[in-house]
Amino acid sequence: MLHDFIILTKILGIPLIDTEDFIEMVLRFVFNSTVVLIIVRYLYFPITKRKDYLFTYLSFSVIIFFLCHLLANVKLGLGFALGLFAIFGIIRYRTNPIPIKEMTYLFIIIGISVINALANKKVSYAELITTNFLIIAVTYLLEKKYFVKAESRKIILYEKIDLIIPGKREELIADLKERTGLNIHRAEIGRINFLRDTARVRIYYYENSDEPDNNDG
Repeated sequence: MLHDFIILTKILGIPLIDTEDFIEMVLRFVFNSTVVLIIVRYLYFPITKRKDYLFTYLSFSVIIFFLCHLLANVKLGLGFALGLFAIFGIIRYRTNPIPIKEMTYLFIIIGISVINALANKKVSYAELITTNFLIIAVTYLLEKKYFVKAESRKIILYEKIDLIIPGKREELIADLKERTGLNIHRAEIGRINFLRDTARVRIYYYENSDEPDNNDG
């Protein structure tokens, strides 16, 4: 049976294995997975505790990497990479809203996977490693709030629906601050239940500690 398979591959013009390319693919995959794991597991997850997005990012990384790497020989190049971003941009607006931070991480993961998969021999390993290191470093600095304030969010059930109208936004923020004791700087109105006179409100506030955003359901 193995002999027949070998004969079939020769007929189709497909080599059974290209050792050099196979080893390169494995090494690139290990390198890419390591970089993605550092960003997702040690930068994103400790703060948000969102296991659903953890699974999504790792799965996206694997699929995007192999998709780009195995199709790299088709000479699709930059147009193919930009097409991927366009596709996921469409998905962003055709599915349930994804928080801006999570969407940013998704684009980071896609970008890293595309870079590591499509970088050709004109890109040295030093350049590839440096690029990945800089992405990790910048993400770390921003996530650790060296340049931005620590913003957290929660979804609460709010019963004063007379304050949710646009003209009373300042009164709404003031009431939420007084009730929660949080430094709330903005709020978004979600689902409104007029039968019970309640509304789901997503509040955004600054804090010093890294409280997980596990209430953003």
